Amino acid sequence: MYEHYRNREAATDITKINSCTKSVLSALICIAMDKGILPAASTPISTFFPQLTSDPDPRKPAITLEQLLTMTAGFNWDEFGGQNSFPRMTRTDHWVDFALEQRLSHEPGTYMEYNSGVSQVLSAILMQNVGMNVAEFAERFLFGPLGIKDYEWESDPQGVHTGGFGLKMLPVDLLKFGQLFLQQGMWEGQSLISSDLVTRSTQPFITVTPPNHGSYAWHWWVDVYPNERSHSEDIDAENDRPNLHYYYARGFGGQYVYIVPELELVTVLTNDKRKKEKPPLDVFPRLIAPELWKML
Repeated sequence: MYEHYRNREAATDITKINSCTKSVLSALICIAMDKGILPAASTPISTFFPQLTSDPDPRKPAITLEQLLTMTAGFNWDEFGGQNSFPRMTRTDHWVDFALEQRLSHEPGTYMEYNSGVSQVLSAILMQNVGMNVAEFAERFLFGPLGIKDYEWESDPQGVHTGGFGLKMLPVDLLKFGQLFLQQGMWEGQSLISSDLVTRSTQPFITVTPPNHGSYAWHWWVDVYPNERSHSEDIDAENDRPNLHYYYARGFGGQYVYIVPELELVTVLTNDKRKKEKPPLDVFPRLIAPELWKML
């Protein structure tokens, strides 16, 4: 294992992982499905929110758990601005209601719209079904087995832990989380997540649209190198080399957990937006992936 920190505090202080929280939530959803606490991914969300059957749009109650996980629910949403946005949601008294009240602008299952509101809905569904709050469930079935003790997790006004952001962890614990997925859900001889759900949750579900790239899975990003953004004489010279496939958790400001199954590799990158000197946000696809690709 190779480690490099910008200072001593970066190694020992928990840090905001922002939207990497979404991938942790996805893992917890998978654990609950494995245990039979949550039903199949094809289950409509009206199972958990019966009030949706009265919605004027008959498509809304039929939205599935998988469509929430893949952000293809179809809600009209502008993540960082406007009246139907993540910041606006956090200023309301009931985040889940706000997310569910948004009108549909796309047919569910057909278009990926990045939406932290659906992550909050998923967190509420998980809490509703496991009989404890999400952090307690994580401690029992994910954090505890991984030896993760130092963390903080924000909650909404109803006490639902934030599904799309708000988790603070140590970089080394993010590495454990990535290693769990690299090992197909196995940790020290114990299956924390079934191999089937590790695979399903990290497989490309839908191609994303610019400025994003690659595909989206169950609250994981998926990409490949080389791709349409790669420009290199080395690529032209070695065009018979297989592609490098990877998936990753991504958090605002430079928080990443990359898993490269073909090379049995996990890479964790964190950043502090308060620092004046910052590494580029695309350091993995631009600088690291090309070197890893040469190892195939």
